[in-house]
Amino acid sequence: MRIAIIGMGLIGGSLARSIKLNTDHEVYASDIDPEALRQAELMDAIDGELTDEGLAACDIVLVATRPRVIVEWIAAHADRIAPGALVIDCGGVKRWIVERVQPIAEGRPWRFIGGHPMAGREYSGFRYSRDNLFERASMILTPRGDEDLQQMQDLQRAKEFFLDIGFRRVVFTTPARHDEMIAYTSQLAHVVSGAYVNSPLASKHKGFSAGSFADMTRVARVGEELWSELFLENRDDLLPALETLIGNLSAYRDALAAGDEDALKRVIRRGREMKESLDEA
Repeated sequence: MRIAIIGMGLIGGSLARSIKLNTDHEVYASDIDPEALRQAELMDAIDGELTDEGLAACDIVLVATRPRVIVEWIAAHADRIAPGALVIDCGGVKRWIVERVQPIAEGRPWRFIGGHPMAGREYSGFRYSRDNLFERASMILTPRGDEDLQQMQDLQRAKEFFLDIGFRRVVFTTPARHDEMIAYTSQLAHVVSGAYVNSPLASKHKGFSAGSFADMTRVARVGEELWSELFLENRDDLLPALETLIGNLSAYRDALAAGDEDALKRVIRRGREMKESLDEA
């Protein structure tokens, strides 16, 4: 197959490298940064730059950019995408994207599926891409609500493709369920990391920190342009997750302020038991 990838950053670059490592598919890419494309070609991650003519011959189009750019790119290229092609976005929010792209896809000869590769690093750009980034990862796909035969065939085709390029599993869910869970498993973790490291003690940590500090601060490195967009586009789910966290933190604060050892033991125990139950599951 011929695969188009829009965006040669961490995710797009890793997709390209995973495809070339695990399959015989041809990969053509576009990016606003010529240097990213040059690096990708030098590493044989792509077969060439994507042109409008080349787009019309691609079987799968993976759009791996910021959510707003995803929508803009698909709208601008909707008439150039090949009939029968699958267009799959790789954005970190799904309701916001699907609600805007699905009307563009209606009546077109190609099909759109919302997607989100559940893998990443705290760094951005093609230079940090890996050909094994997805080997233990889930690929989330969000089909439309209806279950017509064509959609079922498209989803099976997409599933086989992502498993072939190295994903461990493919998970099907709704855009709403995706956003609810990602607010907790991903976005909230980034909020916590940024808030935690923003302390007057952070600059003095050397000699006093170990693995816990490194784990807590790792994802504070992420860029504000992308993540402010993701937070705002999913604020309906992120705000309740944040309020729950604030309530949980308050339980620790209140027990400490009162010098209540029994209360402190209870909140610590709840955290330990929850983690143990997750590990057992």
